[in-house]
Order: sequence, then C-alpha cells, then structure tokens
Amino acid sequence: MNAFVDTLLLVYGGLFPIVNPIGSAPLFLGLTQFCTDKQRNTLARSVVINSFFLLLGAMFMGSHVLEFFGISLPVVRIGGGMVVTAFGWKLLNSDTPPEGANAKADSTIPDAFYPLTMPLTVGPGSISVAISLGSARPKSLNFDHLTLLAGGAVAGIVLIVMTVYLCYRFAEPLVRLLGPVGTNVLMRLSAFIMLCIGIQILWSGWGELTGAAH
Repeated sequence: MNAFVDTLLLVYGGLFPIVNPIGSAPLFLGLTQFCTDKQRNTLARSVVINSFFLLLGAMFMGSHVLEFFGISLPVVRIGGGMVVTAFGWKLLNSDTPPEGANAKADSTIPDAFYPLTMPLTVGPGSISVAISLGSARPKSLNFDHLTLLAGGAVAGIVLIVMTVYLCYRFAEPLVRLLGPVGTNVLMRLSAFIMLCIGIQILWSGWGELTGAAH
C-alpha cells in the first residue's frame, strides 16, 4: 500500500507545479468570458476529461510513441516550448473585451481541446513530466507491485485533474472578488508567467539537445 500512496504523491507533486491549475484559472475564465455559467461548467468538465486521457496516455505510452517516431524528449520540449511561448504571447497582448460583449456568446465559445486543454491546462511541460514519470517506473517487479504503481499513478492523475476542475469551476468568485482591474492584472500576470514557462521549457530542451550532441 505504501507503493500506491508514494506513487500517487509523486505523480501529483510532479504535475501540480507545471499544470498550475490556480494560475491557469484566470486565463480559463478570460477565454470563456462570453460563455454562460452552464457553458463554462460544461467546458471545464470537458477539459478535465481531455486532460486525464492526455496525461494517462503520456505516462503509459508516451515514451513508446516517441521511440517509434524517433523523437527525443528534448525535441518535444523545444517544440512544445515554442507552442506555449506563442500562446502566452497571444494572451499577453490580447485586447480586453468591452462591457456588454455577452451578446457574442454563441459565436465565441472556445474549443474544449485547443486552447483550453492544450496548451493552457496540459501543455508540453506537463506532458514531458508525465512521460518522464512513466519512463522511470521499475522494469523488474512482480505483477502485484506493478499494479499498485499503476493504480497510484492513475489516482495521482485523477487527483490533479479534479484540482483543475475545482479551480476552473470556482474561478468566477475569485475574479468577482478582484474586480475588473484586478482580474485584468491577474490575467496579464498569468499570461506572462506562461510565456516565461514556455521559454524555460524551450531553453531546457535546447540545453539537453546541445549537451547530448557534444
């Protein structure tokens, strides 16, 4: 049972800082600002489901997929870092919508997968972490121990996506408390942090790639 709990905590602790559900919540709310509460809650549930399967696939099959296509993890980090950087830059420079823009709700509902799931919630950083965690599992263990480890990993992913749901579901009360000016400041700050995370992921991948080349 200790192996189950240890794996759960390892997965949750490894993914939480990079998924960053608290920091992503204002961005989620900003991207769904034209949606009704019902539409926003539906999108949040869809993001949770998409995120769960993305992280699950990355953890248990990611290393095999990369090996099949001959792609190294540093290359994934470089490509993914570029995506996150571009997305963060776009959010950082997006215009603040005018008041009363809810009339455009039906035509401005964002897609649940892109950009809400990827790269906002599960970006290349969290996918890289999931692949690394999956690759680090012991190879020579009995079936019962492997089952415990797999169960702990799945439970950790469930816990992280449920944290995402709670943060997205209750982002509006936080934003209401901050007010329009505070919300705009928090959104810009979160977008800037995402931009920096993207550059850091890209730089880490480049460092690993050039180091391996030498």
